[in-house]
Amino acid sequence: MLNWYLQNGKEADVVVSSRIRLARNLANFPFITKLDKNGKQKIEEAIKEITPAIGYGIKFVKIKDIDDITKMALVEKHLVSPNFVLNKENTGAMLINDEENISIMINEEDHLRIQVMTAGFDLENLMKLSIELDEKVGNICNYAYDENYGFLTACPTNVGTALRASVMVHLPGLARTGNIVKILEVINSFGMNIRGIYGEGSKQGGDMYQVSNKQALGISEGEIIKNLKLIIEKIIEQERLARKILAKDSIELEDRVYRAYGILTNAKKISSEEARDLLSEIKLGTDLGIIKELNDLKVKKLELYTKPANLQKYVGKQIESYERDITRAQIIKEIIKEK
Repeated sequence: MLNWYLQNGKEADVVVSSRIRLARNLANFPFITKLDKNGKQKIEEAIKEITPAIGYGIKFVKIKDIDDITKMALVEKHLVSPNFVLNKENTGAMLINDEENISIMINEEDHLRIQVMTAGFDLENLMKLSIELDEKVGNICNYAYDENYGFLTACPTNVGTALRASVMVHLPGLARTGNIVKILEVINSFGMNIRGIYGEGSKQGGDMYQVSNKQALGISEGEIIKNLKLIIEKIIEQERLARKILAKDSIELEDRVYRAYGILTNAKKISSEEARDLLSEIKLGTDLGIIKELNDLKVKKLELYTKPANLQKYVGKQIESYERDITRAQIIKEIIKEK
């Protein structure tokens, strides 16, 4: 069974993945900003003790027991935040299952950050899974909750449902037709966040954007999902229209796509940034049926294993930057030639 990030889900030509994250804090502990090392250890021990009762094949892992490459590989897969694994104290822990569609960060910004993820556009089923998981943990732990405000969180913007639903979208059509800025302004006006590929504080790259809800207070979980779903449906519609406009000049589009394919298949060395941008063209060409030499799985593998940490996991050793660029070019050729 392929991990979720190597699969294609619903509306996969535009929607790369969906995620739901719940922020939770334990009632008998201060927030992380006021919690000393001993308190953090007690939370980790409490969660470790209940791990078998949660189920889903989840395992408890301490951050200090993970090597640096694996930490960054987890970030590249969107399973943890960069700040969580790169903290100088080397503290924190996480729960993760074999399929890697469930990841619970312990002692990040909140005591618990419960995350569930899937390929493609499937917020409803994700919501069901997140509720099941949250109830299992909540039935054992005593969450910090207020009758008037809802779930209490370290950051005031998360108070209420403490739910952040996000969808990663690939928008090369809107970018190439010059409509991306207008679309992003409209999204923002409807109370949604638009961020880069790794969330808050990250830059956009490879025509990838993360769209998520801003409001968590005074709105139900169902309304959050409904509103985000409506916005994403409009984005999908506009992106597909933009691609139709691009397709009218078939020679220009095919030339652009195959130039990217030509570089990827012939380059002797290639950086992760260049690979990311070229793969945006490749995904577009594959989704539109222009590139017959690739399939969805190969594109997914190329997107994952050209990233620095996962490239090193792929070859099974640590490699310096220049050597990585050479190895990346070789791996691209290997994946493309796979039968």
